[in-house]
Formats: sequence, C-alpha cells, structure tokens
Amino acid sequence: MTLWLLGNQLSRDAAPLASEDSVLLIEADEFGERLPYHPYKLTLVFSAMRHFRDDLREAGYDVTYVQAETFREGLEQYYSAAPDDDLVLMRPAAHRGGERLQALVESVGGQLTLVENDLFVTTPDEWEAWADGRGDSYRQEHWYRHVRRETGVLMEDGDPVGGEWNYDDHNRETPPDDWSPPPTPTFEPDEITREVHDFVTERYDHLWGNHDLDEFCWPVTRAEALQALEQFVTVRLPAFGPYQDAMADGEWALSHSLLSPAINLGLLDPLAVVERVTDAYEERGVAAGAPAEEVHREGTLPLNSVEGFVRQLIGWREFVRHVYREAMPELSATNQLDATRELPELYYTGETDMHCMSEAVGHVWDRGYAHHIERLMLLSNFATLYGADPHELDEWFRFGFVDAYDWVTTPNTVGMGSFATDLLSSKPYTSSANYVDKMSDHCASCPYYHTKTTGERACPFNSLYWDFLKENEETLRNTGRMGLMYSHVDRKSDEEWTEIRERAATVREMARRGEL
Repeated sequence: MTLWLLGNQLSRDAAPLASEDSVLLIEADEFGERLPYHPYKLTLVFSAMRHFRDDLREAGYDVTYVQAETFREGLEQYYSAAPDDDLVLMRPAAHRGGERLQALVESVGGQLTLVENDLFVTTPDEWEAWADGRGDSYRQEHWYRHVRRETGVLMEDGDPVGGEWNYDDHNRETPPDDWSPPPTPTFEPDEITREVHDFVTERYDHLWGNHDLDEFCWPVTRAEALQALEQFVTVRLPAFGPYQDAMADGEWALSHSLLSPAINLGLLDPLAVVERVTDAYEERGVAAGAPAEEVHREGTLPLNSVEGFVRQLIGWREFVRHVYREAMPELSATNQLDATRELPELYYTGETDMHCMSEAVGHVWDRGYAHHIERLMLLSNFATLYGADPHELDEWFRFGFVDAYDWVTTPNTVGMGSFATDLLSSKPYTSSANYVDKMSDHCASCPYYHTKTTGERACPFNSLYWDFLKENEETLRNTGRMGLMYSHVDRKSDEEWTEIRERAATVREMARRGEL
C-alpha cells in the first residue's frame, strides 16, 4: 500500500508515514488552470512539493513523483507501473474532496482508502460531540474555550493562565511614531524554486499578481518553516499582540507571524507551533497589561501576544474548518444580504485614490499576502459595503493569497467578511472610515476626507457604510448587536439620507468604472 500525499499535506508528522514507506505525490498542472492564481501561490505549492519529495527520499522513503496535466493522467501513469497497488490518503479538507479522489482512483482501476486528516488539532468527532444540541449557529469563543480545556494549552489548574480567556482589550493599540516593525524572515529562492517559478510564469498566461521573484519570501521546506517559526517567537511575537489590529503605510507584515502558508501546506504542525509559543511564554512571559517598560524589555513576552496568537490557531482556524465541513455545500451559495454587484475594478488593478485600499491590494499583488485586519476591515469591509457578490470576493481571496484554500477562505469571506450567513457571527464586520483612521495612519495621506460623509472628496467608506445599514435594515436592525448603530440611523434627517444615498450611488458608479 502506498500513501498518497496532496500538495497541502506535506507533513513529516503525518500519521500514515509511520506505517507506510512508499509515497506518491502528483503535481497536476490543471491545478493552476482553475483560477488566475498569484504566481507565488503556484510557485510555493509546486516548489514545496518538490522539496518534500527530496526530503522524503533522503529520509529513506520510496517516493514516486508524477508530473502530469491532470490527477487522472497522473494516476494512470502511476498504475501503469504499479497496477496491483492500493492507495491510502488523508481525507482532504476540501468539501467532498476525498470522495471525488476516491472515485477517480477507482475509475483507473485502483482502490483508495481515506483516513483521518491529522494536520489539524481537533477531529470531526470532537466537533460533533461539542456541537451537539447547539443548533445551526456557532460561536468561536465557546469552541475556543473548549479546545483550551481539552488540550491544556494556556491552562493552569483548570483555569486560563492569567485569569482571562481573551486579552483582546490589550490588542488594539497603534504603533507609536518611533516604533519600527521587526525584520521579516527571508528565504533566498534556490534552484528548485527558480525552476518552478520559470515554469509557472511560462505555463500559465492568466495569472494575477507580481510575476517577478523579487518579493518571494515564503518557506518551501520544513527546515525553512521552522526557521520562520523561531524568528517569529524570538523577534516578532512580543509586539504581535498590541499591534495585531494595526495598519501602517509601507508595512505589509508588521509583527504578524507569516506562518499561515507553511501551516496550511503541512510544513508546520499547528499544535507544535502553539506548544513552541507557549513554551517561550513559560520561559520569558509577563502578564497582559504589564507596564510598558516591562512589556518592551528585550526578551520578555506578554501574555496578550501569546494568547492572541494561540486563539488564531486552535480557536479560529479549527473553528472555520469545522464550520466549513458542516455548512457545505450551502455555504458556497448563501447570500443573505442579496449582494450581487461585481467586485470593483480596484481589486483587480489596485488603482484607486483610496490610500488604504491601494495599500492592501498592493500587498496582495506584491507577495500574495495581507494580514488579517487588512483582509477583514479593508478588503472584505469595502466589498461588503459596496454590495459585492460574496462569492466573487471569496474567489478573489482564493486566487490572490498564498495561504488560501477553499476550506479556510469560504467561511472567513462568505461568513465573517461578507455576512452572507450568520453562522459565524451575529453582526457584520463593517465600519466607516473612523475605524480605518483609528487603527492606521493611512487617512493622513489620503486625498479623501475621512471626517466627511458627503461631498466630492468624502471618504467612500462613510457614505457606503450608512447606505449599507439603510439598504439592509430589514435583515440587520433586529440582530443582537446592531441596536446602537440603528439608533444613529434613526437620528438622521430625510435631507441627510438623500445626500448620503446620492454620494453612495456616486461612489459605487466611480468604483464600477475604476475611477474611485
């Protein structure tokens, strides 16, 4: 029997590797044809697969590496050489991915056994036991506390370390003017990566994003991924918490971990990453909310930074994986706000006078990455206020980001980002320019006025925000957390609403024409 590993299952810790010494990897060109992927996404996946092949061979595994146009052709090639072999595969995270591949193997005369995907911290059975009786709406905070209790992560005698489950109230600072973000980890592309990049840019003529290799900075091996993890823990993590929601001109990474591409490929195990972070806290941790001189002392690690990162991995990442499993395929079509406008041109060109949006789209174009607040409160927020089709936005995230896969982008974008379903949250994550100005320095150099709602140079976020509330009042007014915003809606005069809605219509038309 041979273990078939997919391109996002590149883990030496995968349980089936302990019992199988024969491995199959298929590099299928059709993957790159599905969407206009960022060149870095394809370069990362194919380069990581080829490096993983070499690492396994060096470790003594018998690896068959097939390059083919399609998975079917790859399987046909494999079975022409090994007609009596059976395959075992960790169940893919994509909806019904395992069943599709099982049928494909059977169609070429083979047998495929699906086993549990152990590249996550929790299992479907654990989720089912927790979710039983909770109805169809799930809340991440409850799940996160459950996982903390079950794993013992940041727990002490049954209670959360520090006495609180969540330290978000410490993690909404903006960096002072004299603060500079730590350096980002860099990995010089080797011969394999350069060969793959040349292949990708020559083979596919429909790709979106930077075609040069000059900004490629992603780890393609487990060794590089471990280096990136150590760099984060020792250099970037201390300031991650306080500034995780901040945005700054010319800064694409700030103190974010940049580990999601490696984790989603399997190069890093999520629980091992969490354990490395919590081990570091045990060695040099200080309490959340400690005096600034203590928090910023070299070598210290504040609890709010550690907890905030842990929540992203064993809380939110695990949560959206299971919500995706439960909600598909309906999640791929849900649209509770009936948003049907085409995504504005600026998402594809990056050309806009809106400084914050130009920065965020530019980050994705340059490196296939933007951090989570840019994703949620700029890219998703603007599309939602504009009324863009949430599924076109989801597709844009899937082809533009190096860490994007359907199981993670669809619940994040369709659910949290666009509020096309209330499965994940009780209100939309939308805001006016006030939030952007509070959490960034973008507004200071923008030709639009963040303090104005109407008029020629009023920030587009403002009129769109109020128009969005008015347009979706029937759905949103009675949701649990929108009462305060609708009290403001009710105080606006008919004259104000006429001006707001006229400005919003103008903004949408400018965005549609690519003139915003």
